[in-house]
Amino acid sequence: SQIVESGGGLVQPGGSLKLSCGTSGFTLDFYDVAWFRQAPGKEREGVACISHANNINYLDSVKGRFTISRDSAKNTVYLQMDNLRFEDTATYSCAVEFGPWPTSYCSLVPTEQDEWGKGTLVTVSP
Repeated sequence: SQIVESGGGLVQPGGSLKLSCGTSGFTLDFYDVAWFRQAPGKEREGVACISHANNINYLDSVKGRFTISRDSAKNTVYLQMDNLRFEDTATYSCAVEFGPWPTSYCSLVPTEQDEWGKGTLVTVSP
């Protein structure tokens, strides 16, 4: 994969982490980019996405705590995670949907993504 995530680690409940998603193979601004997570024994779920038109969508359980954003100059998409909870523990992966897109809104459906990074582990624990 050309996508690389970073920024995971161990954090206490209530703490913050900022994940980064970057690539040298293409320009992220042109595409829909999403963050997914998968905890042991659970299905992968979409956490946040930002569309090629910069529309944003969040999983209900992270609204008000997580923020997705782009830095065009760095060709990077970030996921700022605040007020982390035990249940946020998972491997977080970045994915890109190259299109064409039926709407200007991004998708949190894993099967609609075209390329994935390998993920970065986030552990929320005292």
